[in-house]
Amino acid sequence: MTCLNLRGRRCLVVGAGPVGLEKVEGLLAAEADVHVVARQALPEIEQLASEGSLRLDLREYRSDDLDGAFLVFAATADTELNVRVFEEAEARTMLVNVVDVPPLCNFIMPAIARIGPISIAVSTRGASPALAKRLRSEIAERYGEPYAQLAEMLNEIRGWARDTLPTYQDRKRFFEARSHRAPARRRCCRRAQPHRSARARRRERRCPCVGRAQAASRTSSRASPSARSARPSACSAMPIPPSSATRDRRSGAPTRRPT
Repeated sequence: MTCLNLRGRRCLVVGAGPVGLEKVEGLLAAEADVHVVARQALPEIEQLASEGSLRLDLREYRSDDLDGAFLVFAATADTELNVRVFEEAEARTMLVNVVDVPPLCNFIMPAIARIGPISIAVSTRGASPALAKRLRSEIAERYGEPYAQLAEMLNEIRGWARDTLPTYQDRKRFFEARSHRAPARRRCCRRAQPHRSARARRRERRCPCVGRAQAASRTSSRASPSARSARPSACSAMPIPPSSATRDRRSGAPTRRPT
């Protein structure tokens, strides 16, 4: 499947009904320069035009609407108009998609689920757009907000990993291990490792989760005991080497209690 960078590119949508609105929203999410031509438009599209998110012309489609456009969607209930848009776009070697008519498309738009930084595309290669939408909804429900939060957390710690883990292979193993874990509430590394070595404390100070842990700790100290026990801790756990006390326990030597 090929992906297009539509940022700043002029994209034409002929038709401003429910199907046209769906295409407009997808193009705006891709940061395209959207131009809509239709005799009538849904209030949602008129609102987007009034706030400056797109250009809307309430009139008949004209051939010169294709001038300067990178791609065009034909999303009207007029079959003759849709065929005309396709033929004129094809003559200009433009990307054209007549919605729900695969023979009149030289590219197919997948159904896309967007959850935070995650985008998941589903395509049936034009066989059944309705099925693609169903699969998109099910995938979005399965891989929802927890995975978006995991992606944001992994992005936040990239700088820490680059400064702390010396080789590419170390960083690869680290991120693969974390990305294969099921998303969970973030735990505070201070609480996870009460007996920390000096090296662990130095690494922790560079960890991007420490600021969140300290903020959560200050908030918890002002809350009631019942609220503190109910509040989840709020920072992502970093890999911290076993402390000397932990190593003593593993070796069978007497453990040292913290003073």
